[in-house]
Amino acid sequence: MEMTEMTGVSLKRGALVIEDNDNGVPAEETKKQKFSECNLTKGQDGLQNDFLSIGEDVPGPPDTVSAGKGGENSEAQLEDEEEEEEDGLSEECEEEESESFADMMKHGLTEADVGITKFVSSHQGFSGILKERYSDFVVHEIGKDGRISHLNDLSIPVDEEDPSEDIFTVLTAEEKQRLEELQLFKNKETSVAIEVIEDTKEKRTVIHQAIKSLFPGLETKTEDREGKKYIVAYHAAGKKALANPRKHSWPKSRGSYCHFVLYKENKDTMDAINVLSRYLRVKPNIFSYMGTKDKRAITVQEIAVLKITAQRLAHLNKCLMNFKLGNFSYQKKPLKLGELQGNHFTVVLRNITGTDEQVQQAMNSLKEIGFINYYGMQRFGTTAVPTYQVGRAILQNSWTEVMDLILKPRSGAEKGYLVKCREEWAKTKDPTAALRKLPVKRCVEGQLLRGLSKYGMKNIVSAFGIIPRNNRLMYIHSYQSYVWNNMVSKRIEDYGLKPVPGDLVLKGATPTYIEEDDVNNYSIHDVVMPLPGFDVVYPKHKIREAYREMLTADNLDIDNMRHKIRDYSLSGAYRKIIIRPQNVSWDVVAYDDPKIPLFNTDVDNLEGKPPPVFASGSVHMN
Repeated sequence: MEMTEMTGVSLKRGALVIEDNDNGVPAEETKKQKFSECNLTKGQDGLQNDFLSIGEDVPGPPDTVSAGKGGENSEAQLEDEEEEEEDGLSEECEEEESESFADMMKHGLTEADVGITKFVSSHQGFSGILKERYSDFVVHEIGKDGRISHLNDLSIPVDEEDPSEDIFTVLTAEEKQRLEELQLFKNKETSVAIEVIEDTKEKRTVIHQAIKSLFPGLETKTEDREGKKYIVAYHAAGKKALANPRKHSWPKSRGSYCHFVLYKENKDTMDAINVLSRYLRVKPNIFSYMGTKDKRAITVQEIAVLKITAQRLAHLNKCLMNFKLGNFSYQKKPLKLGELQGNHFTVVLRNITGTDEQVQQAMNSLKEIGFINYYGMQRFGTTAVPTYQVGRAILQNSWTEVMDLILKPRSGAEKGYLVKCREEWAKTKDPTAALRKLPVKRCVEGQLLRGLSKYGMKNIVSAFGIIPRNNRLMYIHSYQSYVWNNMVSKRIEDYGLKPVPGDLVLKGATPTYIEEDDVNNYSIHDVVMPLPGFDVVYPKHKIREAYREMLTADNLDIDNMRHKIRDYSLSGAYRKIIIRPQNVSWDVVAYDDPKIPLFNTDVDNLEGKPPPVFASGSVHMN
């Protein structure tokens, strides 16, 4: 069983509109805040809700929370990526988005656009703001053993094989720059020579270790030149050496994978991996993880990396903001997507409207009935071109449309350089010219343009293939999610929240139909619906035909979901339509200063910060 735990907080205060999600707002009255803690049973591996709706109102924009409807559950069950060679592994972080999520959605999707139209309850409900600050949404991963991941130990495992800390300081900034350019083939040099000042055997050893540790793929040797000692760095195995850490440099007695807990703020999992890989000067595909986590949140999850020492990883804590790495251990195996039980959530709902009775009623509904297990808005993108449209075009084998959907100008808030890039593309259809407008080329647009420059406009399939596999599969998974949301809404509209003959349930991993004579043996919490694919069966009632009609309207054959490109063949999967949280509890708390966090994070606890003190008027609801 998969589990997710969550804490939600809502507060009551004056009708103040906040656009800067991280800025505090003056309080004209004491504010109420609601905490809710729960374990959410199996739905998907990461419950990454953009908002939670509780009530019967028409679903609102993603940053408004009406508690009671099925919150959106989103997971990217993607496989290890196979990334093409990058132009460079810059240490500069991508600039943060300045627009709020609400701004990003102004020209984007509504819930109804992606099939989110039903509620589990008919009570009035209440509303509030979710993720007013990214620190209002905290996720802790739950491993397959049921243990919640916490960052609570920054120590480095004692290992006599590790080099001394001097490796991080023995090279000058200029030497590091030259070595990085050599490592990344940015110039025509075949080697870099570093003079050993104050020559001793110990000093030479540290320089050798520094180069091999900090610049994977480079080998070193000592040379005498005109009576002076030089350490010469050179490529050992061509460009492949960057992707494959040197085998002989890793102790045989040590597990090949360093597992660690990653605490991150306001960065999604794949972006975080890219940042770590740039600082470590390695390829992102040597990292593995069990599930992707929200960007606009504080998240804590386990990561594994191939043949990078805990010492090197811990050193990143000195140079990265909004990241913290710890709880290091060496293991024999990497992590696999989907191996987790779920996630524990701590959620703050601010600016709640509604009486205490309405809050209690809505939260009891969440506790006792649960929520519709919709895929959330972040699964479909935040701009005017939804990701499911790209996925549909891939499945239709319409590659010119795939290219146009990703690169064409679009309405809505975007970073300025992306707007200029799209304008250049629309004007010239020259991938090289459009690429010059992008300072950050690791984005999907930059990767596709680089592919088009390399393979030409007549080979869009290969150009698209430069995008990391995870990101490519995200598009078709988005289309599956879009179909699933729409079909679940129709299933609930036609049959309500009770099992009916022809519904599907899982016995182990095997789908089974509910027959007329055993309907009473099941509840709505047992019912699953398929994501479309070649290896699933569909319900034996009129929803089966609804699936067929929807795919036919999209020029897809439900009886042949195999694609000529194997990666894009959809096998399908099953997903429960209603999720009931476990161990739900919540509090309404009052506070006066909106800038004060309402609970401690793992980093707060590591630093010994005391828990927050709330204003008078706090109420324990459950």
